[in-house]
Amino acid sequence: MVLHNKKLAALCLAVLVLLFALQFVLSSYMILAATRILILAVFAMGYNMLMGYTGLLSLGHAMFFAAGVYASGMVTYYFGVSLPLAFLIGILGAFAASLIIGLLVLRTQTVSFMIVTLMFAQAAYLTTLYFSRYTGGDQGLTLPTSARSFRLFGQILDMTSDLTRYNIAFAVFAVTLIGLYLITQGPIGRLFVAVRENEDRTRMLGFDTYRIKLVAFTVSGTVSGMAGALYGLMFGFVGSSFAAFQTSIEALLYTLIGGPGTLLGPLLGTTVMTMLIDRLSGLTTAYLVVIGVLLIVVTLWFPAGILGTIRNRWLPWLK
Repeated sequence: MVLHNKKLAALCLAVLVLLFALQFVLSSYMILAATRILILAVFAMGYNMLMGYTGLLSLGHAMFFAAGVYASGMVTYYFGVSLPLAFLIGILGAFAASLIIGLLVLRTQTVSFMIVTLMFAQAAYLTTLYFSRYTGGDQGLTLPTSARSFRLFGQILDMTSDLTRYNIAFAVFAVTLIGLYLITQGPIGRLFVAVRENEDRTRMLGFDTYRIKLVAFTVSGTVSGMAGALYGLMFGFVGSSFAAFQTSIEALLYTLIGGPGTLLGPLLGTTVMTMLIDRLSGLTTAYLVVIGVLLIVVTLWFPAGILGTIRNRWLPWLK
C-alpha cells in the first residue's frame, strides 16, 4: 500500500497511539467521556466527507445517525439479535437509507439541497414519534441488560464495562480513520475535492459528477449511521432525540470547529465542543451563551476551522 501523504499518515498513527494509551491514565468518568467523544467523532468524520471534502452542506444527517441507532437497537430489543450482528444491521440500514435518499436529494443543489435534506430528516424524526408504540418516541427504548454483552473469539465482552466500551469505540474509530485516509488521499478523494472546487469543470473533463456526489453521500451517511449504531448499542438506549435537528447541527459544528476538509478536524472539533459543554454546563445554566461567544471567536481567528486554518497558513499536508 502506497502512502500518498506520509506526514499525515504519521500524524494519524501518533493520534491512534495516544488515544489507545489514554485508557491507562484517565479516570472512569473521563474514559466514559472519551468513549462518547470517539463515537461522535466518527459521526462528524462521516459528515465531513460530504461537507468538508465534497462541498455539500447537509442539514439532515441526523436521519442517518438515527437510522443506525434504530436499525441496530430495535432488532436487539425486539428480536434479541446479538450485538455484533445488530451493529452490522445498523450499518446496512444507514447504507440503504443514504443510497436511496442520495438518489433523490442530489438532484438539487446549494440551498435547495440543504432544504431537502432538512425536510427528509424532519420526516424521519416525525416518523419516530408517530410510531412511538414501536420506537418508544421521546421516551425511547432501553435495551435489556441481557443484551449488553456478547461473545467474541471465545471471550465475553460486557458493554457495561467502561474499558470494554472505550476499546470497542477506539477500534471502530481507528478503522474509520484508516478507511477515510485511504479514500481522501486516493483518486476518489481527489474527485470529491474536484467537485467541491469546481463541479462544472470536473463535469467538462468527462467525469460523472452526480455519481461522484452519490458515492460521497453514501459513504458519508453510512459512516454516520455506523456511529449511530455504535452509540445506541454502547449506551443501551434508542430514542427520537437522535433523529432531532439538533443532532445534525452538532455534526456541523464539530466539523466547522475542527476544520472542514481535514481528516483529523472532526476529532478535534468534537473534543473541544464536548469538553466545553461538559465543563461549562457544571458552572452556569447559561453555558450555551458562552459556547456561542467562543464559537464566534473561533470563527474570527480560525475562519477555516482550527486544523483548516493551520493547514492553510503553515501545514499544507494537513488535509
